[in-house]
Amino acid sequence: MKSILRTVACLCVITSLATGAVYAQLFNDPKFQLGASIGTFVYQGDLTPSAMGSYRTLKPSVNLFASKLISSTFSWRVNLAFGGLKGNDAKYSNPEYRQQRNFNFTSRVLEVSGMAEWSILGRNYISRGFAPYLFAGIGYNFINVKRDYSHLNAEYFGTESELITGLTTDAQRSLPRGLLVLPVGAGSRYYLSDRVGISAETSYRIMSNDYLDGFSQAANPNKGDHYYSHMIGVVYRLGKKNTLGCPVVRY
Repeated sequence: MKSILRTVACLCVITSLATGAVYAQLFNDPKFQLGASIGTFVYQGDLTPSAMGSYRTLKPSVNLFASKLISSTFSWRVNLAFGGLKGNDAKYSNPEYRQQRNFNFTSRVLEVSGMAEWSILGRNYISRGFAPYLFAGIGYNFINVKRDYSHLNAEYFGTESELITGLTTDAQRSLPRGLLVLPVGAGSRYYLSDRVGISAETSYRIMSNDYLDGFSQAANPNKGDHYYSHMIGVVYRLGKKNTLGCPVVRY
């Protein structure tokens, strides 16, 4: 009997609500979202012949984020990513000169960024189902580049070649300790409940620097360096429960 009375009371209250704002307050849509994911950074630059980047030298990465849900469509997000980048000429036998040039590098990456996120279908508040999204923002990458040209076969190229003269220039160049990046990307979450979901996303970093891998003039000064990431993880939404105990329907 008490259950029936409570249900009737809920229906009366809901019917009397005049605005969507009051409705949102009553049902307490989640206000914040936290996430953690693992994946990899993919290096794109002079030490790989593939336009898709170097999938032969992948390094693991971890990503943490917190976002403020502004509406069913938009949110603000703060991101922290940690991982590494690596490139190695020796991984490629074609073209042949890469085995003779034999440049390689590694770099630690710590990236902090802020982004705006758009839920394409307006599904930030759904209880279950897919919620695809796009995002873009600005960030700063703290890096520690370690380049290595100790295995170069100088005789193969000749002492007067552009590679040797370019390497002299590169060796005198101080490597960057930090880079401004513009992350852009897309992803999707699948919400298992009002609270918990799983996610997958890809993020590309727009940047303007040719020394991410430690080489420029000795490799290809006309080709800038970049990197992107693939991540899978879990998300958790924060918000108060429906205090009236009324059934909530989400679409």
